[in-house]
Amino acid sequence: MNKRDKASVFLRKILGISIILIFITSIGVMATNAKLTNIKIVLSSNYEMTVLTAKTKVSDILEENHITVLEDEVVTPNLSAEISDNKTIKITKASQVKQEVAEAEESVTTEEILQNYTSVKEKIIVEQVVIPYETITKEATGEGTKQNKIIQNGINGLKEITYKVRYQNDIEIERIEMSSKVIKEPVNKIVEVRTIQVTSRSGERIATTNPASTASTKLAKSVEGITPTVKNFNTSAYCSCSKCCGKSTGITASGAKAAAWYTIAAGKGYKLGTVIYIPAFKNQPNGGWFVVQDRGGAISNSKIDVYMASHSQALQFGRKTLECYVYEF
Repeated sequence: MNKRDKASVFLRKILGISIILIFITSIGVMATNAKLTNIKIVLSSNYEMTVLTAKTKVSDILEENHITVLEDEVVTPNLSAEISDNKTIKITKASQVKQEVAEAEESVTTEEILQNYTSVKEKIIVEQVVIPYETITKEATGEGTKQNKIIQNGINGLKEITYKVRYQNDIEIERIEMSSKVIKEPVNKIVEVRTIQVTSRSGERIATTNPASTASTKLAKSVEGITPTVKNFNTSAYCSCSKCCGKSTGITASGAKAAAWYTIAAGKGYKLGTVIYIPAFKNQPNGGWFVVQDRGGAISNSKIDVYMASHSQALQFGRKTLECYVYEF
């Protein structure tokens, strides 16, 4: 074979190889072009753009298009995910995502929430509920000193209520009242602002203040709701000796045994059991509070006799004119 023939064979080989390479490259380009996809990218500013790419990973697509995700932005799908079927990448502010989630939660109804739980149970529950009584005040007419008097005590009623209760994992999530019925009607409390007719004795006046409202003794508490009259009594003292009483038993007209700083003898115009407060004795053990338990032959309606523990104490007290607050039942 001469040189010309050899050169011709060599050229044909090079041409063949070139054709093969061109063919392979064309196939690669065609294959690459076949995988290109249109992707829509929505930025947090609501600007939309469409790009052509062969990449499928979200982070790669954004990097390819020189898009940087800021710290306060959220990407959907996330950066490590493959592109979704809707071929959309959305970038939003984190605050906007929270707001959208909150709005979505608000729009969800109770029924929709319940449908998401498979362990929801329903129970019928019957409960008894107290019906509070009301207080009714009635005004009484007349003259004198007004006082409140309870003429009917209040009694609470009772109502039975049937509920349908829904539980999810043993936690109550909804309660619906189905029916209710009154088992016992309440009885209203009736308070009458009544008028007490006051017959004034000589030298008596209606008190403008009530010492019982600020005192703490048992006697004071028993007359706290009564308005007293005020009178100056000619006051003396006595004991249980025969010189004072003509006897020494210490038994009073009420049948009770006389007690120091408790018993008073008064005229028949004041019933046994009448409570008398004497401010002059407010520093004594009884705080100045006495009970009419005794009578006396020399005791008129303008005099009182205070019982004391000994004859010497009674003599030492002597006789004084004292202001007294009289509480009559």
